[in-house]
Amino acid sequence: MKQVLRNKDKGTKLERYKKSFLHAIDGLIYTTGNEHNMAIILPSMILAIIAGILFKISPTEWLFMILVIGLVIGSELINTAIEAVVDLETLEYNPLAKIAKDTASSATLVFSIVAFIGALIMFVPKIIVLL
Repeated sequence: MKQVLRNKDKGTKLERYKKSFLHAIDGLIYTTGNEHNMAIILPSMILAIIAGILFKISPTEWLFMILVIGLVIGSELINTAIEAVVDLETLEYNPLAKIAKDTASSATLVFSIVAFIGALIMFVPKIIVLL
């Protein structure tokens, strides 16, 4: 069977890796500048990192924090992609489009709630000790 080359398959391996990396950066830039949830996620991430440094959290707590930050940001990126694909198909109201968008958005909500609960478990005892 003959291999079908897609546009992304053009160039050397190194050139393709570079293009893929730059496209991923473009996605981060787009999402950061255009998705209102990122205006909540990024400052929350910065605040959590600063709190982690100030409270000298353990390596295990750092691993948890890095993981949930990655999950929240990653799910927001996937949510943005799903919303764009749905909008590409139709801008008219469609109950299936609503389900796709709402459930994708719910993933970010779930990860954000888990991150918030984890932050409470990590930081509230440390804050109480200071009082």
